[in-house]
Amino acid sequence: MGALEESTEEERENGNKAPERKEEEREETGAKDMEKDEMGFQEQVIHPDRQADSRLSMLQRLNPSNPLRIVINGGSRVTTPPPPPPPQSQPRFTQTPTPQQSMISLNSSGFTNKITLFLFLVHMVVAIGLVGFLIFKGIQGFLVSENVRRKEKKVLKYFLPQVEAAALLSITLAFTWQKAVRLRPRIMVHFIIWSSFAMSLAAGILLICFQKPATNGVGACLVLFAIGNGLYACWVTQRTGFCSKILIKSLEPVSQFHYLNRPTYLMLGAGFIWMSLWILAVIGALNFYFPPLIIIALVLSLTWTAEVMRNVANLTVSRVIALYYLRGVKSSTQFCFQRALTLNLGSACLGSLFVPSIEALRILARGLNLLEGEDEFMFSCAHCCLDVMQSVFKYGNGWAFVQVAAYGKIFTRASIDTWALFESRGMETLVDSDITSSVCFLSGVCTGSICTIMVAAWTAKVHQGFTATISVLAFFIGYLMTRIAMALPHACVSCYYVCYAENPQNRMFDNTIPTRISKLKSDRGVAVPTPRVPHRFQN
Repeated sequence: MGALEESTEEERENGNKAPERKEEEREETGAKDMEKDEMGFQEQVIHPDRQADSRLSMLQRLNPSNPLRIVINGGSRVTTPPPPPPPQSQPRFTQTPTPQQSMISLNSSGFTNKITLFLFLVHMVVAIGLVGFLIFKGIQGFLVSENVRRKEKKVLKYFLPQVEAAALLSITLAFTWQKAVRLRPRIMVHFIIWSSFAMSLAAGILLICFQKPATNGVGACLVLFAIGNGLYACWVTQRTGFCSKILIKSLEPVSQFHYLNRPTYLMLGAGFIWMSLWILAVIGALNFYFPPLIIIALVLSLTWTAEVMRNVANLTVSRVIALYYLRGVKSSTQFCFQRALTLNLGSACLGSLFVPSIEALRILARGLNLLEGEDEFMFSCAHCCLDVMQSVFKYGNGWAFVQVAAYGKIFTRASIDTWALFESRGMETLVDSDITSSVCFLSGVCTGSICTIMVAAWTAKVHQGFTATISVLAFFIGYLMTRIAMALPHACVSCYYVCYAENPQNRMFDNTIPTRISKLKSDRGVAVPTPRVPHRFQN
């Protein structure tokens, strides 16, 4: 009988424990379900005191005859009265919010900068219509008028081949620069800075040697630019080491995305096709009213379109790399490219208008602050220019494309937030002294100079009267095509800075930026930042 009673008591105990185990399994399942977020980074935290309350509440719901409700005290069983039930409003467990919960969604579905997007689409409709009309006028003039036919034959024979050759050469050099920068960034930073100086100087001297008024003017501009380029190369010598290091670090994730370069290739292909049609339109404009005004309009249209292409590639790479840094997610390059062409295209259009102006103001401000003298008027102008630059940097900067791509913000909002992040981390001096954008700019200058040398020597042999025009056009095409290709390394560096400013504790970042900031604070001679106000106006 004693054995029977013990077995019956064990079965009763196991039967009463079963609901307890089921309750614990339900709790664990609920906690795991609450841990799942859209990116898989939420955490569920259950405090020990809440666990104790949970067990106590389950114990109170047990049958009074259950052995779990009996306390053994000195071999005698004493039934303890049930404690008062806990308040119904007290939660059984709480969820501690994590930093990711307060972050902005990375899957925004709204279009950014709709007004600019509308203006760009209207501009493209007008540009396509104008290019098609001018090509038609060129064909019509070739078929109808003998004088026009003779004139256009000369243009097609001595003008078109050189320009098309310059476009093909610029694409080849664009791929070469980007591939070389990705493989050998330490060497290429120095090479681009000094080769742009040498090539622009050689192109200027070559054009001056033709002894024509037009070529002399273009050649003199290139020589003056080369002199400024050489001074800049000497000035930033101490920054090239860190620029190479940051390029190496920021390009590390690229190897994990096999198709990251595909948007750049598509933009280069589209740019080559559009430039080929554009060149034919320029030839047709020669037979229409007011050719100079039409050609200027075509040049401005091509500049904006090429910049938008570059920033579409920039936004695509920025989203892929930013999601990798911020969430550890390997995003689809195709999806990011489609997003850049649709939702974020308005910001790309607005940034294409702002960023070149910003870079021009930055170069001008640095040049004015390098001058020494007692001319109060000159330094008053410098002070005014620096105030304008400070405002422009706040409301429009190239770093904003990272937050536009990651969070879907409008361009101006992203610019303000990005610069505020840099200021909160003490990084404004660091990013202001960064020369990555200058390296990308000078790579375009180098390609343009090489294209100029090739077409100038070619045209001087076949038809010297076209030399100046074709040289300027070749430089322009070479520069734009290379800037599109260099969007990838530029976007990677921007993502490295911005994502570090958002989360410096991320394990993907090392001490490269903190070490540099400390070095800049301890030794101002390492890098000369752009001062916001001249020293004489600071008191």
